[in-house]
Amino acid sequence: MEKATFGAGCFWHVEEAFRHLKGVTSTTVGYMGGTLKNPTYEDVCTDKTGHAEVVEITYDPGKISYEELLNVFWDIHDPTTKNRQGPDVGTQYRSIIFYHTLEQKTTAETSKKNLEQSRKYKKIITEITKATTFYPAEEYHQQYLAKHGLAACPR
Repeated sequence: MEKATFGAGCFWHVEEAFRHLKGVTSTTVGYMGGTLKNPTYEDVCTDKTGHAEVVEITYDPGKISYEELLNVFWDIHDPTTKNRQGPDVGTQYRSIIFYHTLEQKTTAETSKKNLEQSRKYKKIITEITKATTFYPAEEYHQQYLAKHGLAACPR
């Protein structure tokens, strides 16, 4: 099993996009990339901790590749808006890929470059940075959309 971590706006939507994929064994929403230890949702919402709302994905690379996960990541959000996805505004909603290995870093950089060259978007601002400490969000955020009957259809 391997881990992948993505931030693409509100983590509820991001988690729902990944949790039904064949080869994904678990998803956990949380916070990464900031300076405060053990942040809470309220801390992160101040836009002062530097954390992004992210989804940590555990997956079986024999069933789904990191590149396939990246394709879903690019497809579910707008990678051209800085610190914003739809009505959600703040650094916690930034477009970011946290890599766990050098292979993931290279794959993410190549994927971003290929998307830029496709000219689908004018300018991609997605950050690609080394994974830091992952802090799971509070339990009520885990699978939030599914718990509230708002889950989208599986891909």
